[in-house]
Amino acid sequence: MRVCTPITIRYAETDMMGIVHHANYPLYFEDARTAFLEAVGFPYRRVEEAGYLSPVVDLSLEYGEPLRYGDIAVVRTRVASSRPTRTVYAYEVFKQGQDLDAAKPCCTGRSTHCLVDARTFKPVSIKRAVPELYEIYERVVEPDADGGKEKGAVR
Repeated sequence: MRVCTPITIRYAETDMMGIVHHANYPLYFEDARTAFLEAVGFPYRRVEEAGYLSPVVDLSLEYGEPLRYGDIAVVRTRVASSRPTRTVYAYEVFKQGQDLDAAKPCCTGRSTHCLVDARTFKPVSIKRAVPELYEIYERVVEPDADGGKEKGAVR
């Protein structure tokens, strides 16, 4: 399952060259990840209400064509890997109007998340702590075409 999240590029997100500053892409990924969870019927607030947090333990990005002020980006998000201890999200950022299946993304990235107890920050199994979310991940996961051998993939 893939979820597309529109992001309007604001002036404050650009640098002196008039392009989106590289540090803003992780913010777009976070917006897209929370939109993904909403779309699959398990909003992130339910994780927090259950007493857990899902911190990023790894983040990677590759930049292509820049985005500029006024562009509308579309972040296409999928779960690339789901394990009881880690979930890997994959992101592709396009300019609105591009053919998402044919165009080269403006940026691609991955974020790896674990689940921790909100009080102790100790890692816990998603499968045991939040089984409904783990079942959703198992149902919607779309592994990489190369079977997860891509850089940063968790198997």
